[in-house]
Amino acid sequence: MESIKTSKPSYFFLMAIVGLLAVLIGFAKTFIIPITEGSFSAPGIVYVHGAFTFSWITLFFIQTFLININKYRLHMTLGIVGVLIAIGTTFTMVPVGLYAVHKELGLGFGDTAISGFLGVLTSALMFISLVLAGVINRKNGAAHKRLMLLATLVVLWPAWFRFRHYFPDITRPDIWFAVVLADSWILIAILWDKWKNGSVHPVLKYVGAFIILEHVLEVLFFDTPTWRVVAKFIHQLVS
Repeated sequence: MESIKTSKPSYFFLMAIVGLLAVLIGFAKTFIIPITEGSFSAPGIVYVHGAFTFSWITLFFIQTFLININKYRLHMTLGIVGVLIAIGTTFTMVPVGLYAVHKELGLGFGDTAISGFLGVLTSALMFISLVLAGVINRKNGAAHKRLMLLATLVVLWPAWFRFRHYFPDITRPDIWFAVVLADSWILIAILWDKWKNGSVHPVLKYVGAFIILEHVLEVLFFDTPTWRVVAKFIHQLVS
C-alpha cells in the first residue's frame, strides 16, 4: 500500500479550515439554522449561489490538503472543476444581488438598497479576476496559490460580515466585520510570508493591498450621492 507523504500544514491549508468555519458560523443564524427549521424562504437562485460558494470554499480546502500530501496531479485535475465552480459563483452573484435589492426595497431601505448592489458587482469582478489570474499563473506555484487564497478571502467577506448577528451592540459592523475582520487574514498572510520566506510575495503585497484599499473605499463612499448615481445606473442596466 502506497504511503502518503505529508508536509507541515501551510498557512493556505489553515486558512481553508478557517474559511469553512467562517461560512458555517457566519451563515448559521441567517441561512443554515433557518433552513433546518423550515423557516427560510428564498428564490431557488439563492440556494444555487449558496451551493456554488460553499463548493468553492470546500474545494479550496481539498486543494490545499492535496498539496499538503503532495497529490499534485489530482490537484491539477480538480482545478478544472474549480474554474466551473468559480464561474457559477460569479454569475449567480448578480441575481442574488438583485433579489437582495428588491427585498430591501420592500422593507423601506430606499436608495440604500440599490447602493448595496454595486458592492456585489465589485466583489464578483474581483473574485473572478483573481481566479482567472490564478489559472493563468498555474505554472507559477507561488503566485497561483496566493491568487487563489485572495480569491477565497474576497468571496468569504459576506460570511465575516454576518458575524455582526452575534455581536449586535458593536457599532459600524461594516468596518469591524466587513473590513477589519475580513481583511485581517490578508495582513496575517503578509506577515506569514515575511516570516516564512524572508520577503512578501508581490501578489500579497500589491494585490492584497488593493483588495484592502477597495474595501476601505467602499466603506468611505458607500451610499454617497455619486455612489447612488452609479449604483442606480448599473442596477437599471442589469434588472
